[in-house]
Amino acid sequence: MCCTTTIENDSTNVHPTPAHFSLNACIFYSCIKQPTPTSETNARRPSSPPNANTMDLRRRLPPRPPSTTFLNQQKAVTDGEDRSPSSTKAGVIDRSPSPVPKASDALPLPLYLTNGIFFTLFFSVAYYLLHRWRDKIRSSTPLHVVTLSELAAIVSLIASFIYLLGFFGIDFVQSFITTARGEEDSFVLEGEVEHHSEPKPRIMDPLPSLALASEEDEEIVKSVVCGSVSSYSLESQLGDCLRAASIRRQALERTTGRSLLGLPLEGLDYDSILGQCCEMPVGYVQIPVGIAGPLLLNGCEYMVPMATTEGCLVASTNRGCKAIFASGGATAILLKDGMTRAPVVRFATAERASQLKFFLEDAINFDTLSVVFNKSSRFGRLQNIQCSIAGKNLYIRFTCSTGDAMGMNMVSKGVQNVLDFLQNDFPDMDVIGISGNFCSDKKPAAVNWIEGRGKSVVCEAVISEEIVKKVLKTTVHGLVELNMLKNLTGSAIAGSLGGFNAHAANIVSAVFIATGQDPAQNIESSHCITMMEAVNNGKDLHISVTMPSIEVGTVGGGTQLASQSACLNLLGVKGASIGSPGSNARLLASVVAGSVLAGELSLMSAIAAGQLVKSHMKYNRSNRDMAAIASTV
Repeated sequence: MCCTTTIENDSTNVHPTPAHFSLNACIFYSCIKQPTPTSETNARRPSSPPNANTMDLRRRLPPRPPSTTFLNQQKAVTDGEDRSPSSTKAGVIDRSPSPVPKASDALPLPLYLTNGIFFTLFFSVAYYLLHRWRDKIRSSTPLHVVTLSELAAIVSLIASFIYLLGFFGIDFVQSFITTARGEEDSFVLEGEVEHHSEPKPRIMDPLPSLALASEEDEEIVKSVVCGSVSSYSLESQLGDCLRAASIRRQALERTTGRSLLGLPLEGLDYDSILGQCCEMPVGYVQIPVGIAGPLLLNGCEYMVPMATTEGCLVASTNRGCKAIFASGGATAILLKDGMTRAPVVRFATAERASQLKFFLEDAINFDTLSVVFNKSSRFGRLQNIQCSIAGKNLYIRFTCSTGDAMGMNMVSKGVQNVLDFLQNDFPDMDVIGISGNFCSDKKPAAVNWIEGRGKSVVCEAVISEEIVKKVLKTTVHGLVELNMLKNLTGSAIAGSLGGFNAHAANIVSAVFIATGQDPAQNIESSHCITMMEAVNNGKDLHISVTMPSIEVGTVGGGTQLASQSACLNLLGVKGASIGSPGSNARLLASVVAGSVLAGELSLMSAIAAGQLVKSHMKYNRSNRDMAAIASTV
């Protein structure tokens, strides 16, 4: 809010007009905080000619409402009688800054010294009393019998505790008062003007962000903010994906009034995600990648990349890999490989829907349908068709191989070809949707648990009794019993669907993110049943994981990004296999299952040995002072 006026000075008085009332209120409120200038002081000040002290005073916040006392004083000044003790004969107002009082000024020592003393006193006295009480309990001495030193310690403990409570209150009140008083007492002198200026809107503090390259970019940002240019069209209009992301980021900050400081912008190839991975990017999220291994699987060693923010996960999986390696390795078997898509179609009657069901399931027609389906891709090959009826609605579940791709788009194109072909013989068929959830994608479903989707893998290993004791710190009997009561019985009581495991989703998600898979497909990919059994006369442990629907690929989607491509290259499954199409994706699925086996083995051992909480306190708890770090950002 701006208050502008002309202050006319003479040798005796100040003569404000009623139109200048708001400024006088501001000036008086500022002056009551200053020492009252004496006439001797005013006499030493040179008198100013009339209209020499004209200035623009802009407040950052509206002034406080004037008090009753001030209104009486203002009335007296208006009538020509200056009764205000803060006014001067020369009409000069002292605007020198006054010190802002702090709540901690009442302390005899500086705040940081007082805090240190009472913090030390509190913890040392508490430690002393705990030891004294422990000794009394051991010697059967009543706790209410206290010595003089214990009494002094109790009083000190209470006093320091009261101070600590007050300290946090002082800190809060002090910051509040400092902010409020600082805003009220701050004036900005804009220069001498002759007329009142219009109130200026409060401008939002500039947000720390990346600077724009040119004035042209600034104009584009303004156009995006006002809506004349669509944010999603920046890449196509500018032809520079990084520049488009920077402009979109600036527009987002100005629209929301919130900073994206800390979200990286540079360092990502935005051209590689255009039309493939993410729309309207404004940066990227950093997720640390750890390495577990070596995982000895089918006679080969693999270093498994895991992208996660959960402490202890990589360390636990790594311990499982160590136990498997020391016991001779694990074996993974691929049971099935086929991606699914299930459209839903509708007919006028259930009888007509049944006719299409019989037609699709007839082996005579399968070859024809395969030719129609397979023309959509070089690698997509129709494997089978499964139908289910709900009244006059027919759900058709197509399953096909997809090479090294995860294959959702591939199977969808083949399904569309078959639906177009069926319209010739069934013109009354109404296609409701290309997906009717009988697939079933990114949802827990019994059809995936039973029939499988993507890659179906079983992985097993035999862990010797010596390794169970030395590496896993538990026993074979304890693991078998825990697996039966937790993974099998406990999950059954919970009504779990495909969740008969300890934490398969943890490992699947970490490997998926590191290798560029669709993280949402972790839902069905984590379907797993973990089995444990004592073998070799009860000395050794046989452990296996059965995962019927691991949905992975080594081409397409996020697998082509630089970081994810590097992780695939680490496993030796980057890109498409030229000699044997589909072998890279199948190997990746086997590595996922082997990693889950290692993770299940280690976590179950930690639970059986009672080490779960201890290990998480060690690896999953930060000792850094995050409040102090946040205050420096």
